Amino acid sequence: MSKIISGFSKLTKEEKIDWLAKTYFNNQPEIIQTLKQYWNVDNKLQQLHDDFIENTISNFYMPYGIAPNFVINGRDYVIPMVVEESSVVAAASLVAKYWSTRGGFKTEVISTTKIGQVHFMFAGNKTDLETYFQEQKPKLHNATASITKNMEKRGGGILEIQLIDKTDKLANYYQLHVTFETKDSMGANFINSCLEAMANQFRNDKIDIVMSILSNYVPECIVKAEVSCKVEDLGGENPQKFAQKFEQAVKIAEIEPYRAVTHNKGIMNGIDAVVLATGNDFRAIEAGAHAYASKDGQYKSLTHCSVKDGVFKFWIEIPLALGTVGGLTSLHPMAKLSLDMMQKPSARNLMQIIATAGLAQNFAALRALTTKGIQHGHMKMHLQNILNQLGASIEEKEEITTYFESKTVSHSAVVDKFNEIRK
Repeated sequence: MSKIISGFSKLTKEEKIDWLAKTYFNNQPEIIQTLKQYWNVDNKLQQLHDDFIENTISNFYMPYGIAPNFVINGRDYVIPMVVEESSVVAAASLVAKYWSTRGGFKTEVISTTKIGQVHFMFAGNKTDLETYFQEQKPKLHNATASITKNMEKRGGGILEIQLIDKTDKLANYYQLHVTFETKDSMGANFINSCLEAMANQFRNDKIDIVMSILSNYVPECIVKAEVSCKVEDLGGENPQKFAQKFEQAVKIAEIEPYRAVTHNKGIMNGIDAVVLATGNDFRAIEAGAHAYASKDGQYKSLTHCSVKDGVFKFWIEIPLALGTVGGLTSLHPMAKLSLDMMQKPSARNLMQIIATAGLAQNFAALRALTTKGIQHGHMKMHLQNILNQLGASIEEKEEITTYFESKTVSHSAVVDKFNEIRK
C-alpha cells in the first residue's frame, strides 16, 4: 500500500502524529508518547515553536550549557553553548579559566561586509552590456530605496554594485556583484529582497536572469581572536616543549588537508554551539568557514601559531556573518536569553565572542592531542554516558569511575564491571 499522502500540511498536529504512528510504526502507543513528552507544557510557547517550521510534531532537545571565565578584551563573559558532544563545554570552560590569568583573549573585527549576486545570461556584445549597466546603476539603487531606507538609518545598506564577467568559466554568464553592510542583522532577507528588486529592474529582452541570492561566502566579514603569553608562562613541566609541539601541530593542519578538516571541525564545535544558542544559522557559518579555509586552493587550518622571541601566540581569522536582531534571535526566548547573558552584544561583539569560543575549543583539543591524547577527556564523559544508559546509581557511578581512572574505557568493559557490581 502506498504511503504517499496529499494535504499533510493541512492536518492538525494530532492528526499528523496519528498518521505517522499508523503508517510507519504500526500504531505503537509509545511512539505517540515519546513525541508528546517533548511538547512544552506552556501552550503559547509550544505554538511559537510549532510556527518556526512546517509540519512540526514535537521538539528535539539539545543540552544548553554555559562556559564561564572568558575574558575578552578585558571584559568578563559567560558564553552559552548548545551542543551534544560531551567534552565541548568542559573544554571551553577549562581553557577560558586558563587564559583568564594570562591576559585573556584579544579580538578585533577586521571587516563586516557581505555579498549578494544577481546571476544572469547575456549573449550580446559585452560593451553594450557595460553601457547598459552604467545607465541602470542609479536605477538599481532607486529600485531598492524602500527596502534599504531603515537599514541606511542604522548605518548599513548597499555599498557597491559591480558588473562581473564570468564568461571564461561559463558561456554568456555574468553577474551583478553587490556588497552590503547589514549592521546588527544577519541580513539574509534584506539582501535577497534587494537583489530581487535589482533583478526586476535590470532584466530586458537580452538579459536572462537565472537567480538572485546572497552568498554565504563572506571573506570580507572577518574577525580575529588571539591569545599570547611568554612561553614560560604556559605552565606545565616543560613549557618550551609544549609550545614547540603545539606549533608543530598547527603547522601540520596548515599543510595536511586530512588533519585540517578534523582540526577545523574542532573549532566549529565551539563556534556552532554559540551560533545555535543565539538562534543564528550554523549551516551558513559552517559553509562560509570551510570555503574560507580553502581560499588559497587547498583546505587549511583556520588557526595559526607562532613561537618567536620567547612569546607563544595563537590566533584565528574566520568569516562570521551573524545577527543579533531579526529571525530566531528575536523570536526564540532562549536565543534572547543567550544574548542577554552575553551583555546584549552588537553583531560585531558577537563575532568576537564566537571567534573566541572557536579558538578556545581548538586550544583545548591541541593541548590534549600534544600531551595526554584526545581520548583522555572524551572517554571520561563517554563513561558517564554509558553509566547513564545502564541506569547506574550514584554509588555505582563513583565506584566504576574510580575503577576506570587507570584503565581503558570501552562499552563492553563498563558493562562487565557494572554487572559484576550488581551481582
